[in-house]
Amino acid sequence: MNVTEDGFLSGPNCELDWHFNTWTTEMAECLAEELKKADSVIFGRITYNAMAAYWSAKGIDLTGPVEDRAFAEMLNTYTKIVFSDTLKHTVWNNTITVKEDPEQYIKKMKKEAGDPVMIYGSAKLAGYLIEKNLIDEFHLWVHPVKLIKGKPLFGAPVLSFLELEKTRQFRNGVVLHYYKLKV
Repeated sequence: MNVTEDGFLSGPNCELDWHFNTWTTEMAECLAEELKKADSVIFGRITYNAMAAYWSAKGIDLTGPVEDRAFAEMLNTYTKIVFSDTLKHTVWNNTITVKEDPEQYIKKMKKEAGDPVMIYGSAKLAGYLIEKNLIDEFHLWVHPVKLIKGKPLFGAPVLSFLELEKTRQFRNGVVLHYYKLKV
């Protein structure tokens, strides 16, 4: 999750320009390395629609940065699981729409052997999964930006349940924090 210094994941109207303005090749390479460890990505409907509109076209964009192409290729080939009661059709290949309770679906997934599954954005879904204690790790990309108002990342003091594993600082001031649930 990308988050501002003051704890927002987007502006009040879902603006993400602050995130795009601070994103670098170095960060893209790091994110691609993390994504290589997974084989599936989980989304809520809103994030899925935004990501599908952007990344499904990036796979064929040979004019963009190489790291974007690698990331797009992974996203376009991985299984995408979108939780939604209202999504009528999907436009992104390898998408599974799940209408059942995310808690039960994720519990089933966790019982199956396989690669890690990542959730991107999807704050409402992530909040629900946090409440159900179903997220094992958090990777928070803290950008040196203050929005003053916007949509908060967490509605509850989640960090008190997390243990900082490591951090990585990027040249542009972004710090990636790796957290695990306290045992």
